Amino acid sequence: MARVSPRPFVVSRYHTQRMGVVVQIGDLPEPVHRTLKARAAASGSSLSEYLRALLAREAARPTAAELTARITARGASGELEASELAVRRLRDLGE
Repeated sequence: MARVSPRPFVVSRYHTQRMGVVVQIGDLPEPVHRTLKARAAASGSSLSEYLRALLAREAARPTAAELTARITARGASGELEASELAVRRLRDLGE
């Protein structure tokens, strides 16, 4: 009986973990494609690299709803002091 090497599985598993997800966008207007391609070229990257970075930046920023949820989850920080009063208080303390 032939012995099967575990190596192909390891390489395959490694390859799968290293690969990203493929996203395909259809019906992109030609002017949008031209603009993105020109911006990618101006930044010295390929269109794929440019779009990957653009999407990563977008995904890193919280949406308005996510930001609101974070702020709400923190709860009230206590009684707020008017900015003018806080500045005067700090000046009086010599800070």
